[in-house]
Amino acid sequence: MSQKEKVKEKEKKTFVDIEDLPSVGQATAEKLREIGYNTIEALATATVSELVAAGIGEKKAAEIIAAARQAIEISWVTAKDLASLRMNVGRITTGVKQLDALIGGGVETQSITEFYGEFGSGKSQLCHQLAVCVQLPVEMGGLNGAALYIDTENTFRTERIESIAKRFGLDFDEVSRRIIYAEAYTSDHQMLLLEKSDKVIKENNVRLIIIDSLTSHFRSEYIGRQTLAERQQKLNKHLHKLIRLARAFNAAAVVTNQVMARPDEFFSPAAVSPVGGHIVGHTSHTRIFLRKSVGKNIRIARLVSSPYLPEGEAVFKITENGLEDVEEDELKSR
Repeated sequence: MSQKEKVKEKEKKTFVDIEDLPSVGQATAEKLREIGYNTIEALATATVSELVAAGIGEKKAAEIIAAARQAIEISWVTAKDLASLRMNVGRITTGVKQLDALIGGGVETQSITEFYGEFGSGKSQLCHQLAVCVQLPVEMGGLNGAALYIDTENTFRTERIESIAKRFGLDFDEVSRRIIYAEAYTSDHQMLLLEKSDKVIKENNVRLIIIDSLTSHFRSEYIGRQTLAERQQKLNKHLHKLIRLARAFNAAAVVTNQVMARPDEFFSPAAVSPVGGHIVGHTSHTRIFLRKSVGKNIRIARLVSSPYLPEGEAVFKITENGLEDVEEDELKSR
């Protein structure tokens, strides 16, 4: 390492707390924490308008963000450098070989993966399994990290976590300690939980952020066309906060989504579509449609969109052990 690189590394380590940043004193730090900015990583991915909301002037807000970005080295890079940076992207196994293969080896960090489907298609089951799988060592397909779980439909069950942990040979007490859970009671509460999560993420080495489900509260609270614009604006802000956290902490972001019927496409595979419209569609990097198949436990996952993967399908089953692969002879017998 050159002398210049050593100095740069030393300067980077100097910034531990947000008070260490230039232009951030104790009073400013308290204002920032009040609106959910507890870490340098969160400030580095903030916008000027968000900090202005804390009563900080535009010029000072820009200086704070610039200093935070410099501290964690957010800058222009070449495509070659980007390829090297992509080597830091981790993947979390779903516990299903076919599904892992479909999405390029597992759920990747620094992006949003959306699973949508009808009730009973396996969305929450998959979230439970991912919350366990992220804790596996890297050689087993995990990231040896914790999971942050925001539950909006009261579907999280510790009993399910226990059975899945047993399948992977993990201690339930240890696994349950590394799942940081919160139930969101309204859409505003849901947004607030995420906005104030950066400190929890950093302190607990969270490598997976789950929102199950993303649109439930928004769908029930914003009814009618007259509220559509406000709903979409809030969803947009919520999703962009999620992706900024995922990138800042190299975590995977997983959201589940409900579907709505499309009567004009009744006899088509597109008879249902995910809630949230183009806002959710454009922000989610990878979208997987889950649906029931022949046999009560068989499910089909279809990769609908991805930045670099082709469309395709994978089959899995839901058992007392979680989500598992389906053997060929099982499919033939149905």
